[in-house]
Amino acid sequence: MQKRRPSGSAEPPRAELIETCRAKAIGLLRKNLSPQGILAATVNARAKSRGYAAVFGRDAAVCAIGMALSGDAVLEREAATGLLTLARHQAANGQVPNFVDARGAEADFWYLGCIDATLWWLLALEFLDRNSPAAGLRGRTAPEIAKALQWLGAQEHQRFYLLQQNEASDWADIMPRSGFVLYTNALWYRVKRLYGLGHAAETRANFNRLFHPFGAGLAGDRRARLLAHYAKRTAKNRGLYLSFVNFSYVGEEGDVFGNVLTLLCGLADGAAARRTLAALERAGVARDWPVRAVCEPIPRGSCLRRAYMSRHRENLEWQYHNGGIWPFVGGFWVAALAMSGERERAKAELAKLAAVNAIDGWSFNEWLHGKTLVPRGMRGQSWNAAAFLIALHCVRGGSAVFA
Repeated sequence: MQKRRPSGSAEPPRAELIETCRAKAIGLLRKNLSPQGILAATVNARAKSRGYAAVFGRDAAVCAIGMALSGDAVLEREAATGLLTLARHQAANGQVPNFVDARGAEADFWYLGCIDATLWWLLALEFLDRNSPAAGLRGRTAPEIAKALQWLGAQEHQRFYLLQQNEASDWADIMPRSGFVLYTNALWYRVKRLYGLGHAAETRANFNRLFHPFGAGLAGDRRARLLAHYAKRTAKNRGLYLSFVNFSYVGEEGDVFGNVLTLLCGLADGAAARRTLAALERAGVARDWPVRAVCEPIPRGSCLRRAYMSRHRENLEWQYHNGGIWPFVGGFWVAALAMSGERERAKAELAKLAAVNAIDGWSFNEWLHGKTLVPRGMRGQSWNAAAFLIALHCVRGGSAVFA
């Protein structure tokens, strides 16, 4: 099948393309607003049938940050609406819903429990409150915040101070990552720092020891040595952090989003950050469009392969979370480049991000096949638009979205 590649001279100049994408992103977010908050995708029959016409925890949080940075008065005013809808449907134990339906009548918490919705919700609340303190958002949601933090604390290992989770229970909801998961714990460290939670230093140290166990520093803990034993035997790309660490097996597919968030959330020092970026570059994760979800898909026959990965025929190799290209994740990739001092590279990648969102008449498509580059999934993705606005803000040197 013919690849869809950047069209070179047929594209408008970089600055014009970026500015057009900014305007289109703002227009899409305004279109996808509802009384309950920002919906995951533009409402149509297919979006309704697949459950995308809803306020999702992680989507609404990412969108809240992008909306707050948009410069559009309507979006800035409505940035918190979805977060407040989620707060009203918080579980008694403190968990924030995976999604609330478009009518705001029913909440869903996913099959195995959605752990990252609560993390993203807390991050977005803090960001909006920090940027518009007069609104008093953290004060208005203080009881819900306390419950959310208590629920997350109940998922924390009391020796490693890292969150534990079941598989298929975060944004990569048909992937087998379980135990200590890179993506989730990068967010957890950021939440700890922003909310002044205890043992943040231990979280950071153990994060680096367990997810990148290829150097020194494991001698003092027999549990860490046991976990690292299996990681060192199997891991292929030692420049990256492992996607997850369980008792006797690890994730070596190269989780791009998890590694990017490791940089953005302040878990990697200068040398580790350079090593991680270089490893992602060598893997070619942004060679076509920014950016592939994994460096190497989990293949058929792997011990990590699960039957549910073929659900809707989505997580086959080079598809969906298993090697598909996600423009939403591409926004964070651009932000990481900008924050790492790679300004010119970040500008070039931002233009590519605008170009991939422009495919099929500015479709802001959910994901593309990692090899054929054919657009797949749902059109009109709100978090594609929001992630572009976040990336644009970082490239232009705005106030830090991430510390």
